[in-house]
Amino acid sequence: MSNLVNIHLSKNRPDISKSNLSRRSFFKWGVFVAGTALIKQPAFAAVHSLLLPERSLYLFNCHTEEILRTVYWSQGRYLPESLAKIDYILRDHYSNKIKPIDTRLLDLLHAVCKRLNTEGPLHIISGYRSRSTNALLRKYDRDVAKGSLHIYGKAVDISLPDCKLYRLKKTAASLKCGGVGYYPERNFVHLDIGRVRYW
Repeated sequence: MSNLVNIHLSKNRPDISKSNLSRRSFFKWGVFVAGTALIKQPAFAAVHSLLLPERSLYLFNCHTEEILRTVYWSQGRYLPESLAKIDYILRDHYSNKIKPIDTRLLDLLHAVCKRLNTEGPLHIISGYRSRSTNALLRKYDRDVAKGSLHIYGKAVDISLPDCKLYRLKKTAASLKCGGVGYYPERNFVHLDIGRVRYW
């Protein structure tokens, strides 16, 4: 995994360090930030109850046969080096392109594993997909959505060898954190952090 060295994660945070904020606008900004921090997304309430002080993932990429066990959140923060490793193992294996995976998706995967009390690795069938890869797959598979959340690092297709697929699907659906697709004929469950829906 030596080729992880030059991975950079983008941080989409507003830069207020160079702006000349008046006292009033600074106060408004502070109220806004405090208010948003207090808002809890109901859909993620079940997930938050399963998030421990230390969050980890155990992943196996079925296409590249790479395996990763890593703590990605500890002492109140996400760990950039671990996130980079996760981004790498969930990369588009067709093009080798990498995109930061949404941390809410990682938390969902962690919560699913905790609820199932599994010790085996999550098998990754598909993580991030570049637009070109997604377009190529659409030519051969009508189930591949044009605007798939895989393109944005917000979806993953998984299986869990030590758990029946239907149980995996039911557990993920019970968390009500996004889309859950059940594909028993292909032996995987699709998870995303879009709107709550099931198919």
